[in-house]
Amino acid sequence: TSTGQWMVIVIVAEDNPTLLFPLLDMLASQFPQITSLQYIVNTKLHDSYSDQTVVTYRGSDHIEEHMQGYQVGKELKFIINPKSFYQTNSAQAQRLYSYVAELAELRPEDTLYDLYTGTGTIANFVSRQARKVVGIEYVPEAIEDAKVNSAINGIENTLFYAGDMKDILTHNFIEEHGRPDVIITDPPRAGMHTDVIEAIRFAAPRRI
Repeated sequence: TSTGQWMVIVIVAEDNPTLLFPLLDMLASQFPQITSLQYIVNTKLHDSYSDQTVVTYRGSDHIEEHMQGYQVGKELKFIINPKSFYQTNSAQAQRLYSYVAELAELRPEDTLYDLYTGTGTIANFVSRQARKVVGIEYVPEAIEDAKVNSAINGIENTLFYAGDMKDILTHNFIEEHGRPDVIITDPPRAGMHTDVIEAIRFAAPRRI
């Protein structure tokens, strides 16, 4: 992170402490700048670990990144855990989110939906430009971080929900939380489910 914190997550195929723990001890010794050393035993032998248990071996279970909020001159803090998505290039993240905020053309009375919100980075980044911000994300751990990130930054106009986007973003959800004036969407590589696209069309925001 820009604050100098390091997180290292070692993923192994079998639960063998006799081999794993000396490796982790070596990493901690050789790289004392690691502030969060964690491991995952993933016997599935592929790169998806969202359903796996993360074990903190040394240090904290998260790292903290800082970013300047949009047009407020106030530094925002973001908690990031191993299952949370965050842009790996912090300096470019600042530029990217600022560009998104400009394109959004938010108004003080607007309701904003931030789809695939991750740790709520964009939602919190632009929160002071809108009346209400609703973030939705598949990963429950990321949503918990998003809530924490709003709390530690004194942001009170955000709401976050965890679950599959097509199951959360329904007509009833939109009616309950208000039709969005603006939608920011940052979907995964697979793209948006057709049900999500239909829900966005139903919501009919001013800008996407």
